[in-house]
Amino acid sequence: MKTVDWMNFHEILNKKISYIQEVLDKYLPKEEGYPKTVIEAMNYSALAGGKRLRPLLMAETYAMFGGSEDLIEPFMAAIEMIHTYSLVHDDLPAMDNDDYRRGRKTTHVVYGEGMAVLAGDGLLNYAFETACKAFDGAQSLEDYKRVASALKVLGKKAGIYGMIGGQCADIEAENKPEEVTGETLLFIHEHKTAALIQCAMMTGAILAGADSEAVDILEKTAYNIGVAFQIQDDILDVTGNSEVLGKPVGSDEKNNKITYVTIYGQEKSAQQVEVLSNEAIEMLQSFENRNIFLEKLVGKLIHREK
Repeated sequence: MKTVDWMNFHEILNKKISYIQEVLDKYLPKEEGYPKTVIEAMNYSALAGGKRLRPLLMAETYAMFGGSEDLIEPFMAAIEMIHTYSLVHDDLPAMDNDDYRRGRKTTHVVYGEGMAVLAGDGLLNYAFETACKAFDGAQSLEDYKRVASALKVLGKKAGIYGMIGGQCADIEAENKPEEVTGETLLFIHEHKTAALIQCAMMTGAILAGADSEAVDILEKTAYNIGVAFQIQDDILDVTGNSEVLGKPVGSDEKNNKITYVTIYGQEKSAQQVEVLSNEAIEMLQSFENRNIFLEKLVGKLIHREK
C-alpha cells in the first residue's frame, strides 16, 4: 500500500500537476502553417491552467494497478484535450455565455465565436489522434489490446452516450425547467461530468492490466466522484467567490438552470456530497494495492472551494 505524508500533500500534488503539464506540452500541436490561428486558440484553451483532475485520476489509477509502461501519457493528454474542448464550447454565447474561465478571458472572447467553435472541434479530434499514439508504446499483443479497449471507453464516455448526451439533456432542461426532476438532474450530472471521470479511472486501470471486475468498481467509484463534484460545483455557484473560482458565480441562476441546489437546497446537497464521497473512498479502499494519495485527492477535490 502506498503511503503519503499528509503535511506534504499539496507539495506532492503540485509536482504531479507539473508533470501533467509537461505531458500536455509535449503532445499539443505546434502553432504553424495555415491552421496556425486555430491551433493557437486550442493551445490558449488547453494551457489556461486548471486542476488537471482527469489526467491526474487516470495516472493515479494506472499507478495503483502497477502500470509502468509508456501507454498512459497519450491518454492523459487526450482526456485533458477533451475536457478543455467541452469547456470552450460550454462558454460560447449559444451555451453558457461566460466571459471568463480559469481566471482569464474565454476562448471566444479572445479569438471570436467561429474560431472558438473550431478550437473545440480541433481539440476533440486531436485528442483521438493523440490517444492513438499509445499504440507506438505497445510492446506486446496484450498492450495493443489494452490500448484498443481504452480507446473504446474514451470514445463512449466522451460521446453521445457520455458527456455529449449529458450536455444535450442539460440544454433541453434549460428550455423546459418546469419538467426537470431529480432523476433528470442525476442523468445530466452522471453524463456531463462523471462520464469523463469514469473514463479517466477506467482507462487508467485498463491500460495497467486491471481485470473487468476492478474496472466495473472504478466506474461506480468515478460515478460517485463525478456526481459529488458537480453537486459541489452547484453549491459553489451559489456560495463561492468569483476571484477564488476564476469564473463568475451565479451563472446558473443567470441562465435559468435548475441545479441540485435549486431542487434540494444547500443543506441536502451538501449531505449528498458527503454520502457520495464517503462511498467513493470506501470503494477505493477495497482494492488490495491501495493508493493513499488517490484517496486523499478524491476527498480534497470533492470538498474543494474552487
